Amino acid sequence: MSPTYDVIVIGLGGMGSAAAHHLSARGARVLGLEKFGPVHNRGSSHGGSRITRQSYFEDPAYVPLLLRAYELYEDLERATGRDIALLCGGVMVGRPDSWTVSGSLRSAREWDLPHEMLDAPEIRRRFPTLTPADDEVALYEAGTGLLRPENTVAAHLQLATRQGADLHFDEPMTRWEPYRDGVRVHTAENTYTAARLVVCPGAWAPRLLTDLGVPFTVERQVMYWFQPRNGIRPFLPEKHPVYVWEDASGVQVYGFPAIDGPDHGAKVAFFRKGRATTPETIDRTVHDDEVEAISDHLSGQVPDLPGTFLKAATCMYTTTPDEHFVIARHPAHPDSVTVACGFSGHGFKFVPVVGEILADLALTGTTAHPIGLFDPARPQARLRSSGDTPTAAAPARGART
Repeated sequence: MSPTYDVIVIGLGGMGSAAAHHLSARGARVLGLEKFGPVHNRGSSHGGSRITRQSYFEDPAYVPLLLRAYELYEDLERATGRDIALLCGGVMVGRPDSWTVSGSLRSAREWDLPHEMLDAPEIRRRFPTLTPADDEVALYEAGTGLLRPENTVAAHLQLATRQGADLHFDEPMTRWEPYRDGVRVHTAENTYTAARLVVCPGAWAPRLLTDLGVPFTVERQVMYWFQPRNGIRPFLPEKHPVYVWEDASGVQVYGFPAIDGPDHGAKVAFFRKGRATTPETIDRTVHDDEVEAISDHLSGQVPDLPGTFLKAATCMYTTTPDEHFVIARHPAHPDSVTVACGFSGHGFKFVPVVGEILADLALTGTTAHPIGLFDPARPQARLRSSGDTPTAAAPARGART
């Protein structure tokens, strides 16, 4: 049997790689097990860019975690020299009473975050690529921007390895069990023991964490890249903002400036228009009718963007009924197992602070960060999709960035 570790981390995507870094930085003997290779594209932590923002319309309770995440992303860039974050400014667009606008404004006011409110003419003047309707407004936040998911995962893995973590790729866990005062983890290659286990399963949560009692839904989502009709210059970061845009029917899209040169165009995607899938059955092919649907939608909001379709990619969101996260000590194994899952498509911006939280919980059993919203025993996390609906405090739809 292999040597005993202090902590075994299952899954080395966004959250698991951050956990491995923060645990090993505190001197823990860490084993990381990953089903695929390093920085893979089979889950959710890929696609070249993710939005980061602070005026958080999902719930003001997230803001303290975001502020800490911003600090940790800066630390990560300094420690590794990697390109991680670009704060180019962004707008949350919609009617004044839309969730995207009103929720963002609520968080900005509650936490005294710098922001501006723009009417439609001002949006058009400042950002000529955007064509809002006359009754639409935007919250502009200079601190909004984008993150590089692949670079973020690679940076956390780099630091974890530098700090002595033992990271095994292409070695999936087959099962685990309580063992003495800790856990025993089995793979096809070996059996490992540790005092603690951290499980970051991504889209595999419905299979690996059934005993949490949370009805996770895995959704197939598509990201698209277009070459703008008039070239990328109007869509460069100094001219074109990150945006989340909710139309009158409640449909949301999000998009980015062109950040990777003329051959890569600008990225855009729908929120919450995916379909249920599993990691084993996901359709990785993007179909013509999907490209047509996003192009038709964009033609009324960013009319120069859907010029030439360049490429598309799929990813998966693992969603809870109330679309809030699950981060906690496992209720059935509180002394040995910590879980982080159900990030519902808006989790990547929290990656480094989630890693910090997981290290806290695994090593000390508690954290100073506010994570009460993420308790798997909360009633809203256990609603079924067969007719139950969340309350106004836990909306059923939201931006997934």
